[in-house]
Amino acid sequence: MSKAVLDINDKPTAGQLVTLSFQHMFAMFGATILVPTLVGLSPSIALLSSGIATIIFLFITQFKVPAYLGSSFAFISPIIMVAGLNEAGVAVNPGNAMIGAMAVGIVYAIVALIIWNTGYKWLMRLLPPIVVAPVIIVIGLGLSGTAVDMAMNITVENVKQYSGLHFSAALVTLFAAIIFNVYFKNILSAMPILLGLIVGYIYSCIIGLVNFAQVKAAAWFALPDFLLPGVDYEFKITSTILLAMVPIVIVTISEHIGHQLVLGKVVNRNYIKDPGLHRSLLGDGLGTFVSAFIGGPPKTTYGENIGVLAITRVYSIYVIGGAAVLAIVISFFGKAMAVISTIPTAVLGGISILLFGIIASSGLRMFVENKTDFGNNRNMVIASVILVVGIGGAKISITYPFEIEISGMALAAIIGVLMNLVLPGRPKQENELEE
Repeated sequence: MSKAVLDINDKPTAGQLVTLSFQHMFAMFGATILVPTLVGLSPSIALLSSGIATIIFLFITQFKVPAYLGSSFAFISPIIMVAGLNEAGVAVNPGNAMIGAMAVGIVYAIVALIIWNTGYKWLMRLLPPIVVAPVIIVIGLGLSGTAVDMAMNITVENVKQYSGLHFSAALVTLFAAIIFNVYFKNILSAMPILLGLIVGYIYSCIIGLVNFAQVKAAAWFALPDFLLPGVDYEFKITSTILLAMVPIVIVTISEHIGHQLVLGKVVNRNYIKDPGLHRSLLGDGLGTFVSAFIGGPPKTTYGENIGVLAITRVYSIYVIGGAAVLAIVISFFGKAMAVISTIPTAVLGGISILLFGIIASSGLRMFVENKTDFGNNRNMVIASVILVVGIGGAKISITYPFEIEISGMALAAIIGVLMNLVLPGRPKQENELEE
């Protein structure tokens, strides 16, 4: 284990604080603004809420866990499903997504409370790799069509048309991100999303795909686009919203646990014990709730920032807090947010091809790392059903005595959990965490 340059509670100098905080802010920046852009929400409020959620997380975890909370990719499809997108790619009913995200935050808190009282091993038996891994694959592959469509098609008079020019911008973006990720070392390899977006944006400017009119018209300082319940939308909880959003916690809680284990190895701590999985999960949930309350997407700890910690060996929570403050400040810069809104859809599509593929591949990696035996018919059946139900878009729709619809990855996740519980041959201990 390499010695830390700055350990958890070490205070950096003023110069170190600024430069290192900017580094962490840029590491999460690309992915955090990409999620709201894809689902028709405001990048500025996503940036603001990521900073606020991170500060909340640091408080809840007693300033022991140097983790940054950014926008979660797992909720892209559910948000699009409940909020809807118009032809301009803007969410039609964004309040539905916020209600669902607040419910997700509450579920996190409930699970954290149960873990606090009963321990965590029941959770790991409920969510073994044979359930979580195929659902992660569904999340990635289920979005693949959206990524490819964004990359190569444009809409002309409400008709989708192939555009070689736009597809070239997507490919430049995609290969730039791949090159930074594979061929570069140190900090550059930890920010392929942001750097790929920058290269793709510059190329798009050169070939004339970017219109700067709205940047010129934007004010230097502007309030983020808040979305408050009872003010900007009617707070009405429906079964459709809950059943589309809440089941995805099956994946995000597993993702959270994985990040805590990896982060603990990086900084040489056991975060499952101290401050405890219940605290980190509560911090994630409360951050998600507050984010949704002001109009931001659900939150998750970010692998990009864990990568920065591993590369720089700077673990100071002051640096993470500094990155959060910078994100909050930048969210009020109207010109910067206007530039983000001019990113061509093709550029977003190009980076999405890589991102969604990585999500799917991480599910495959979970199978490999946990040595899942597909010679076991039980495992084969569970994975097969989850994949086809999720990617195929199966749904259960009930209209009487009350209206309920569960579809796609949410239905796949629920079926996976139930199959794992009822099918014979379940191992007595699955996916145990390190003591």
